[in-house]
Amino acid sequence: MPIDAAKALAAEPRTAELSWGHKDVQLYHLGIGAGSPATDPDELRYTLESRLHVLPSFATVAGAGKPGVTGGLSMPGVEVDLARVLHGGQNLVIHRPLPATGSATATHRIAAVYDKGKAAVLVLRTEAADTDGPLWTNDAQIFIRGEGGWGGDRGPSARLEPPSGVPDRTVERPIREDQALLYRLSGDWNPLHADPEFAKVAGFERPILHGLCTYGITLKAVVDTLLGGDVTRVRSYATRFAGVVYPGETLRIRMWHTPESTRAAVSAVERDDAPVLADTIVEHT
Repeated sequence: MPIDAAKALAAEPRTAELSWGHKDVQLYHLGIGAGSPATDPDELRYTLESRLHVLPSFATVAGAGKPGVTGGLSMPGVEVDLARVLHGGQNLVIHRPLPATGSATATHRIAAVYDKGKAAVLVLRTEAADTDGPLWTNDAQIFIRGEGGWGGDRGPSARLEPPSGVPDRTVERPIREDQALLYRLSGDWNPLHADPEFAKVAGFERPILHGLCTYGITLKAVVDTLLGGDVTRVRSYATRFAGVVYPGETLRIRMWHTPESTRAAVSAVERDDAPVLADTIVEHT
């Protein structure tokens, strides 16, 4: 069996030193669509170093995104075909606002292995801290098609009750044709997002956008639309990747807001509102 759950869970955590500067933050922000209009003061907070603040989802790419989804597949007990891998979900907890320039020690481990029958799910946990204490905890759910069925724990359900009522806000965000090519410069080099032939082998008509790019676009929409542009109000952010996005499409982001949290549902406009992100919640002050 390509996945040895016991071996993966028993493996020693790996540590890595991460560092980033304002150019890394600016590149990430551009990769998720910031900077349009280029002279808009609200956008300059994401693109101009003298005004820079850091969207919390930058934590998913800090230090070039190590170990990332593909890094998790090199852990002991895990040996799978990259073409069978999809990013199933993401859960980020922010302990303190992220600095525009910083360094941290990141600890990585497989926190859980679930048997979904026709697939396996790995939970890759990254905990980052600097000299002042914890910065973030990041859980990536990695979905591996065709690797389940060994009789293991199915794991908890991440499904939430759908939001009720009319959304408080609905916005649309166009995805540029080159969005995936720009976003991958922040560290996710999976050829699924750039190589047409690889994408076909993986079962897609053409390269797809990174799930974490959609994740960042959605958080930016929530912060800009409902949190007054204040990135420091975000406490946690979780989503399930329910479908793919092709560069050139338009995202429709529906938001249901309360003082403590915002629920979101994201769909692809051109494909009859096909679901893209589900079970999405931003907890905030």
